[in-house]
Amino acid sequence: MPRGVLPSGGNRHSGGGGPGSAITPLWMATLYDIISELRRENPTPSASKALDLVVAELGQTRDNLKLALSHLDERPVPAGGKAVLEELAARARAEGVDDYEVPLSPDELRSSYEPVDASQVGIAFLLGASSLLVLVLAVAASIAGLNSVLHFI
Repeated sequence: MPRGVLPSGGNRHSGGGGPGSAITPLWMATLYDIISELRRENPTPSASKALDLVVAELGQTRDNLKLALSHLDERPVPAGGKAVLEELAARARAEGVDDYEVPLSPDELRSSYEPVDASQVGIAFLLGASSLLVLVLAVAASIAGLNSVLHFI
């Protein structure tokens, strides 16, 4: 069976969420998901070392793959690792996760917010009330301590 094709006949990297796709319509692959797939598909030491270098650079570039790969062009990459990096760049470009310098639109930001349910509001209220109670008790204890020394009340 060719690489990247699943037994059901679907392509793992189509991104469309069709039959047999590893990426469903409700879930977009992240950069690290793509790297994980490449690690499984290319278990060689040179591929692993090249992907380790990319992950280290992603930490420096705040997950901007284009910038990380440009930094890696200046450093030696293991033999055979260059093809894996090219495949990573192609898949990331296809998924739209290769350049995180573009800010999210207001609609994308709004859609990423989770709705607040009643239990979360209740927990927030209890945390606020308990911290207010601790503050009142601390002030009362401080006043009582000062009163025992200074006898002002």
